[in-house]
Amino acid sequence: MPIIETIQPEDATGELKDIYNDLIKSRGKIAEVHKIQSLNPKSIVNHMDLYMTLMYDKSPIKRVLREMIAVVVSRANECAYCQVHHIEAVNHYWKDDQKASSFKNDYMSIELSDIEKAYCDFAWQHTKTPGKDTTEIIEHLKSLGQSDRAILDATMIIAYFNFVNRIVAGLQLELESDGGGGYNFE
Repeated sequence: MPIIETIQPEDATGELKDIYNDLIKSRGKIAEVHKIQSLNPKSIVNHMDLYMTLMYDKSPIKRVLREMIAVVVSRANECAYCQVHHIEAVNHYWKDDQKASSFKNDYMSIELSDIEKAYCDFAWQHTKTPGKDTTEIIEHLKSLGQSDRAILDATMIIAYFNFVNRIVAGLQLELESDGGGGYNFE
């Protein structure tokens, strides 16, 4: 249970009720990470705009790799809530429960392409040591043919999940009672 007040969908009125209804329509349901922002409804909209831009808009980084980055950042931050949500998204593409579980526990334990591994390494390093010089890992990504736009997108995804992990941890969100599943991933 979060340590601040949240407004549940059945108690929402006005702008918040409209936002909740839009979330149900577009995402399939309302996550706890949305409800925790219910005292500031506009933040939910702005948050979702950024999330949808980074995770669903056109990018040189494939959708599944964006979700993999989310899992690695969330693992580095020990954010179980986000790990569960985003490994489900990864597995939506992989359709391999064992591989997904192994990846969530230790991304280095499974076979990844050079590009996937490099982005996962970047996500881990930039989360665990945010002040560390990233020149070497970015040059490695470039040597693998990754564009500056792809590197920018990855960096923003890493930063976004560090932001969200801190909301979740700081306000002690717990996974939804249904285990967090049932979202639209396309």
